[in-house]
Amino acid sequence: MTALSILGQRGSVPLVVLAALLLAQPLAAQIAPQLGRPVSPPAATTGPWSLQRAIDYALEHNIGVRINQLTMQNAAQVLHQSKAALLPTTNLNATQAWQYGTSVNPLTFEFQSQTVRSNNVSGTSQLVLFQGFQLRNTIRRNVLDLQASEANVQKARNDLSLQVASAFLQAMLAQELVHANQLYVTRDQDQIARTKVLLQAGSIPESTLLDSQSQLATDELNVVNAQNQATIARLNLLQLLNLDPAANPDFQLEMPNLPDPDEENALVLNTTELFQGAASRQPEIKAADLRVLSAGRSVKLARGAYYPRLLLAGSIFSGFSSAPTVIMLPQNYWDQLNHNLGQQVQFALSIPLLNGWQVRTNVQRTLLNAQQVQLQAEQARLTLRQSIEQAYVDARAAQLQYTASKRQVAALTTTQRNAEIRFNNGLLSGTEFNVTKNNLNFAISTQLQAKYTFIFRRKVLAFYDGKLLAP
Repeated sequence: MTALSILGQRGSVPLVVLAALLLAQPLAAQIAPQLGRPVSPPAATTGPWSLQRAIDYALEHNIGVRINQLTMQNAAQVLHQSKAALLPTTNLNATQAWQYGTSVNPLTFEFQSQTVRSNNVSGTSQLVLFQGFQLRNTIRRNVLDLQASEANVQKARNDLSLQVASAFLQAMLAQELVHANQLYVTRDQDQIARTKVLLQAGSIPESTLLDSQSQLATDELNVVNAQNQATIARLNLLQLLNLDPAANPDFQLEMPNLPDPDEENALVLNTTELFQGAASRQPEIKAADLRVLSAGRSVKLARGAYYPRLLLAGSIFSGFSSAPTVIMLPQNYWDQLNHNLGQQVQFALSIPLLNGWQVRTNVQRTLLNAQQVQLQAEQARLTLRQSIEQAYVDARAAQLQYTASKRQVAALTTTQRNAEIRFNNGLLSGTEFNVTKNNLNFAISTQLQAKYTFIFRRKVLAFYDGKLLAP
């Protein structure tokens, strides 16, 4: 899920449906447990939660981020092993055997027919002198892979921060929607009280009271639905923070004083310049570029198999046999080991000629992979540019929509007051009066939606510009 798809789409929908669209966005599942760390939710916390506190807490406790950190540590171990491959390999070997019947003495090569106990001890060492630069190319590739893993960790942290910011704003919007619906219920109750007075005075028919009571029932249902959506938004944020809802019944948000979109100057950005700056900072672009370089090293590594392989090997060996021989050998164990001591040094050259086209096929596969990784890097840049452009367009549209909605709310407020006066004087039916109220309620909900859409899109653009998501 991209950062730009987290808040809901604008549209003409009722207040409660609008809340559902904005708040019912699925969050990325955090399912893979990290080894050696508890996967149960942390204990209860106290105090109201600011956006910065929520982001910091999520970054520390989120399982997905910890999995990426383990992946990075694994890449570091792979790099360490590739560096160690430059060292010579050294091994010690020892055997002990019993031979029965006729056999050949492994030390004197004489035939013998008796039970013989023999020991062989040896030490071997081997060093790669030349292997088509494969060892060094492996190290350089693994360095790039480690750096890409580090960038992936930062990307996971950035994605999580955006998700927390979105969930936090969704929870704030949910609370405002509950408050707005509760105000509508209060106004309905006041209106019903006045309607009853007018009905007793004979100024209005009984159907007008029934219309007002019907409107009250509808708005009370909207309050319940809005509270349910607020509960869902709260649960989504708690789950994103890996907090146990049962252990945090008093979880509250610290509601910041957010400026209205019309309090800022009209949003004007050069998206090309913003993209160029973001491309130099965003970890997903860095990771994609590092994978391109890593793929290039893989091609060189595969081509190294075309070259000869030169090894330097050395060994030292000795043995003991309990059998008496024509050639007089010392019978003392250590004296015989010293007498039979031998050393060997050798160079081994292997020249590949034909191996079922395995090297050629492997080279072609690494070339194709390099092309694929290059396209993925281009796609990462394209996605980033489109995300910035979309965020800018959405922010501009939301700012303009907020300004228009604010004027609409002001106009409909005046209309609703005039309608109330006419209604109280029996000049307007209950149905017509409820229409003016619902028009005002919808305008207020549209204004709230535009406000929070602008705030989030503005934070996304600031994030791409290298600024913090909070405060």
